[in-house]
Formats: sequence, C-alpha cells, structure tokens
Amino acid sequence: MKKETSPLLRNSAVQSLLASLLCILAGLLLGYIVLLIINPSGANDAIVAIVKNFMTYSKPKAQMKNLGNTLVKTAPLIMCSLSILFAFKAGLFNIGAAGQYVVGAGAALYCALALQMPWYLCLLAAALAGALLGSVSGLLKAYCNVNEVISCIMLNWISLYSVNILLTNVKEPSSPYTFMLHSTNASAILPSMGLPELFSGNKYVTIAIPITIVVAIFIWILLEKTKLGYELKATGYNKNAAKYCGMKEKKNLVMTMAIAGALAGAGAALFYLTGIEQWSCTVSTIPPMGFNGISAAFLGGLNPIGSIFSSYFIQHITSGGAYVDKTMYSAQISDLISSIIIYLCGFVLFFKYALNRHLDRRDEQKAKKSDHVNAEEGGANK
Repeated sequence: MKKETSPLLRNSAVQSLLASLLCILAGLLLGYIVLLIINPSGANDAIVAIVKNFMTYSKPKAQMKNLGNTLVKTAPLIMCSLSILFAFKAGLFNIGAAGQYVVGAGAALYCALALQMPWYLCLLAAALAGALLGSVSGLLKAYCNVNEVISCIMLNWISLYSVNILLTNVKEPSSPYTFMLHSTNASAILPSMGLPELFSGNKYVTIAIPITIVVAIFIWILLEKTKLGYELKATGYNKNAAKYCGMKEKKNLVMTMAIAGALAGAGAALFYLTGIEQWSCTVSTIPPMGFNGISAAFLGGLNPIGSIFSSYFIQHITSGGAYVDKTMYSAQISDLISSIIIYLCGFVLFFKYALNRHLDRRDEQKAKKSDHVNAEEGGANK
C-alpha cells in the first residue's frame, strides 16, 4: 500500500527526535512530581535550577566557565555512547563499555604518570587497551558462543580492580588519588588550542571536545557509507546469512567489539588527560560513564550525530543538580531525574514503533475511504 502520510513523519531521524523529546519532557515532568512530593515549596526553583545549569550565574564569564566544565564531562560520554551504538548497530550489546572506559583510564594515566609519555601516545594506549578488552568479549562470542553481556559484565569488575592495583604505583603517598598531571607530566595534558579563552580561562577545556565530534562524524560515515560498515551490520543482523554471502562473520564480530572498546577507552583518556580529575585507587564502584552511554545512545536514536546532543543533555541535567538548594533536597536529586530520563530512553524505539503503527492505520483508513468514494462515484456515473 502506498504511504500517504507526510514523508517528514516517516523519516527515521525525525521520529527519533520526536521520541527523544517526548522522553525528555516525560522525565522532567516525573522529576518535578518527585520534587513536589519531597518538598513542594522548593520544587519550582529546583527544577528550574537543574534545567538552567550554568545559566544560573548572572555573569557571562561565570556562565562560560561552567559551560566549559559541562562540555569537558560531555566528551567522554559521547565516546561511550558511540561505543554502545556502534556495537548495537552490529547486533551486539556492549555493556562492557564501562570496563573498557576503566582500562582506558588506567592505560592513559599509567603511561602519563609512570612512563612520562606525551598526550597522543597516552590517548593511543587508552584506545588500544579498550580495544583489547573489547576483543576478548568478541572472541568469546565468535568462537565460543559466549553471550557478550555475560563476558562484558565479568570483565567490568576484573578491569576495575586491575586498574586500581596498577595505578597504586602512581598515586600520592598520603591519599588514594593518582598524581596530578599538571605537576607530574604536563606533556600528557591534551592541547587547548586556544579554547580556554572562549570559556573564561577554563584550563580544562581542550581539543577533547572537537575530537569527539570528529569521531562521531567518522562513525556515521563508517556505518552508513562504507562496505565495512555494511558488512558489520549484516553480520549483526544474521551472522549465518553473512557467512553464506562470503563475509567473515567471526572476524567481523571481533572487529566490532574491538572498535567499540577503542571508542570507550579513548573516551576515558579524553577526560582524564584534561587534568580535571584524579583516579582514586580505592574506588569500589565502576564509573557510571559507560552505563550512561547506553542511555545517551538510545536517547540519540542510535545515531552518531544524535548522540552528541543527547550526551550533552544528560550531562547538562546531571551537572545542574549542583545548583539545587541542598537544605531542601539531596545532592543526588539531579541524578534521580536523569535516571528517570535514562529509564525512559529505553522506550525510544517503542515510541517510534507506536508512531509507525499509528501512521499505518491512518493511511489504511484514508485508503479505504478513498476507495469507497471512488466506488460511489463509479456507480453514479453508470
């Protein structure tokens, strides 16, 4: 049946955008209801503060400086979301992005602090470490038929404690934190390329932000415009059919997980090599960045370009929680609201499915009505 609905509503990108906006609005509404339940008197100010984030400041310089901090934390989230969606496009669920992010941080910091390497070698080491860990899950999936979710979860915890042990060699004597990059190896800090001047002298703003944007564009081209991307997606859809067509399905599975791991590992380097944060060698929980990448990927409609905007939004909401009145609400209230939005992100694909079903029914009714009118006109003419 010919589709009579406007092509705009049938466009996948438009549907993803509408579904994502619906998730965001629903999440903010539910978050506001939670705020009302906790303390009705401050709910309005709290939700406004979370949404405004750095705009809470009245001076432009303060706004730009805190916008820079949000962008610095957005860069690794974009990379993790790209890691998730790249694997998902190839039919794999890379829940191991969290572990790959951890080993990327460990490799970057060890190379920077212990081996005194420059930033580009530290970044490369982080990507290779993430790729190596990702390829382990890929090999287990390809040759032993081990579900990648199971192997990734196991490797997440192995990675965390292994990195903690490794980085104890480069931690401060009187604290569990690693040495500061600025005072230990300034060459390991990512170049700024004049960007701090745009953000009121925020020294943590580096080329990490433009790098992630370039990587997102590259991943989109790889997946949508190249033979390799087609083969990776074909293998994910049906590896037996891919094998029948002459594709090396096992190699493609391993390559997919290796590339996904490299993205997550590089994301950690793009964060820690700014010097904005030190690694704690006593941390017992996996950093949430890899898991938040799942929500960013789905909120962005599993599109590399969409992941840029969805990652920024999630980080914007999370950072906005710092401006909530702590005498009325817990400091984690923004995490709760972002968690609600993250939960709703899982319904993005469902919303697109429901919209297409609605459009199909509407087109079918129009077609039936048109046929009925044509039949009546034909009878009248006779």
